[in-house]
Amino acid sequence: MSDSTLPTVAADTEAPDASPETRAPENRAGLTREVAFTPWSGRHDGDAPGHRRWWQAVRPFTPEATAAAYDGAQRPAVLLGFASDEGVRRNKGRIGAAHGPAAIRSALSPLAFHLDRHVFDAGDVAVPLGTPDGHGPLEEGQERFGTVLASAIDAGALTVGLGGGHETAYASYLGVISSDRAGGSRLGVLNLDAHFDLRDEPRATSGTPFLQMARAEAAEGRALQYAALGISRPGNTRALFDRADELGARYLLDEYTTRATAESFVEDFLADLDAVYLTIDLDVLPADTAPGVSAPASLGVPLEVIVAVVRRVAASGKLLHADIAELNPSLDVDGRTARVAARLVDTILG
Repeated sequence: MSDSTLPTVAADTEAPDASPETRAPENRAGLTREVAFTPWSGRHDGDAPGHRRWWQAVRPFTPEATAAAYDGAQRPAVLLGFASDEGVRRNKGRIGAAHGPAAIRSALSPLAFHLDRHVFDAGDVAVPLGTPDGHGPLEEGQERFGTVLASAIDAGALTVGLGGGHETAYASYLGVISSDRAGGSRLGVLNLDAHFDLRDEPRATSGTPFLQMARAEAAEGRALQYAALGISRPGNTRALFDRADELGARYLLDEYTTRATAESFVEDFLADLDAVYLTIDLDVLPADTAPGVSAPASLGVPLEVIVAVVRRVAASGKLLHADIAELNPSLDVDGRTARVAARLVDTILG
C-alpha cells in the first residue's frame, strides 16, 4: 500500500481541543459509557503524502471500513481507549490515568506519519470512579471494552489499547480471548512492567489482571502463558514471586534487563506461541523517562531496550493486540511520559 492511498482527515476539519481536560470522561457515578471518535488536530504542513502527520491519517472506526482497508498484507490499525481510574483507586494508587487516552492522542497527533497502514480510532470506553464503599462499574467497562476490541480484531485489525490504569490489561484479555482470530491459537501474554500484577483481591484492581487471566484460563483447562520483563524485586512481595512461580510465569528482573538479555528472553517466550498480547505498563521505564505514572520506578528499564523489545515482538508476525497503561497526565512533567507513550504506539504499528 502506498502512502498516497492512505485516508486523510481534511486539514480544515473543525476539531475540539484534544487536551486531557476536555477529552477525558466525566468523573461521576453511573454506568460505563462510550466516548465516540473525535477528529484529531495538529500542525498542518500540507496535504501531500510527504507532509502527513498522524492527525491527518486517523479516521473513525467501523468494522466495515476496517475490514475493507485490510488488503491481506498490511493489517489496518485500530486504537481504542480505556479511560479508567477505578482499578488504580481500588489498588490504592494515585488516580489520574483516566485522562491517559486523551493525552496519548494529543501527543500522537503532531507526529510525522510514516506507517504503511490505515489507522482508525474507536474512541473510548469510559469508566467513572466508584463510590467510597467500593461499588463501581469497572467490570462492566472491561466487558464492554472486550466486546469492541474483539470486533476490531476480527475485522482484521492490529489493535492498540490506550489506558487507563493497568486494569486495562484484563479488558484487553477479554477482547483477545473472545475474538475468532485467537481461537485455537497458542496465546501468550507479555507484560513489560515493574510489577507482576498478580495480587489476590476480592475485586478486580489494577494489580490483579494477570491472576484474573490465569484463573480464567484455568477454568477453560489451560495454563496462562505469561511472561513479565522489567520486574522490580523491591516492588513485589515474596508472595507475588511465589505466585508467579506457582503459575509457571517467566520473568526478567529490571537489574538484569539489557537489550541482549531482553531480546533473548522475548525470543524464547515467542518460540512456542502462535499469537501474543503485549501490554506495556509505563512504570517499567526509569522515573526520569516516565514520571507521569502512579508508581515511578526507582531503577527501570531504559527506553531504548523497551523499544527494541517492541520491535522484536512486532517483527515476529505474532502480535495480535497491544496496549499501553498507567499514563497519569496530572503527574507528568512537560508531557514527557505522554510523548514516550505516543512513540511506543508509533513503534508498535511501524
